[in-house]
Amino acid sequence: MIEKTVNYTEQVSSYVKSKDIDPLFICGDSLQVLRDMPDESIDFCMTSPPYWQKREYSGGGIGLEKDYKDFIKNLLLITKEIYRVLKPTGSFWLNLGDSYQQKKQLAIPWRVAIAMMDEQKWILRNDIVWNKVKGGMDNSKDKLGNVHEPLFHFVKKNKYYYDVDSIRSKPSQSKVVNGAVVSATGVSGVKYKRQIELSTALTQEQKDNAFAALNNILNDIKEGKLSDFRMVIKKQQRTTHSNSSGLSGRAKELEEKGFYFLKYHPKGSKPSDVWDIIPEDKQRKDTHFAPYPEDLCKIPIMATCPPDGIALDPFAGTGTTMFVAKQYSRKSIGIDLSEEYLEVAEERCRRLV
Repeated sequence: MIEKTVNYTEQVSSYVKSKDIDPLFICGDSLQVLRDMPDESIDFCMTSPPYWQKREYSGGGIGLEKDYKDFIKNLLLITKEIYRVLKPTGSFWLNLGDSYQQKKQLAIPWRVAIAMMDEQKWILRNDIVWNKVKGGMDNSKDKLGNVHEPLFHFVKKNKYYYDVDSIRSKPSQSKVVNGAVVSATGVSGVKYKRQIELSTALTQEQKDNAFAALNNILNDIKEGKLSDFRMVIKKQQRTTHSNSSGLSGRAKELEEKGFYFLKYHPKGSKPSDVWDIIPEDKQRKDTHFAPYPEDLCKIPIMATCPPDGIALDPFAGTGTTMFVAKQYSRKSIGIDLSEEYLEVAEERCRRLV
């Protein structure tokens, strides 16, 4: 249902209390609607606002300012309200592209992100590089083509909802070869045992402890408690991050014990902060010129929106955030100035059973 009421408090409160997972679409100015929403009522927010001076969307709105500094100020008014309506355990994911002016790349996404941290107390947890794989036409002869955009993950508190297991990739399985346990990537421990035995850097006590610890790790592999591991032995492998025991806990452990392990989770590895996702090119380009892809929303929603949570997109466009939220049985609220876009979004979400 698309709502166009003047006061949105009652409408949003009613939807929050309902069991309906069909998205609530509100046609109106994002700032005005957000200001009417209750404090700490939303679990998750993800949005991609209009980029500065890129396109003129149906209904006008933010992004058409003559000065990019005014665009940033207007966007910060929105993020301030998102901070207020977001629960302490909530997450806010912001996708924002950059713009050029007189050959100068303006760094708008980072200007916004830094202002959010410095002025609004947001905590930045990740900046994801969205590699769009293929870029648009770029006729410039004095710079590289632009094929990536940032996606920022912000939170309000140090502790927040995050279901990392829901986004892990399925791990390979360990196996037994000639009576020896071998990890998913072929690590049997034979090489490490030989290195421990021949080491001149380890004391006998450290060698005994290393053998015992390695056998425990191999037993964990056999029982499925780990999918894989790596062993770092003093003077045999490089320290993972830094050789300074004052800067690196790993280096300190190596100095004191003579070894440490890198353990791989039995449920698989979590995604990295570089995502290769082709831009959306099938959702009604005649209506909306820049719908972001569904795949961009999946990891954020699965990891940071609780199953009974409510998602929000204050620049809903054709409803990608709401569409993916409904796919994963989450409630959602989409706000946009354009009734035309919201009609497309509602029709799109209605097709999901």
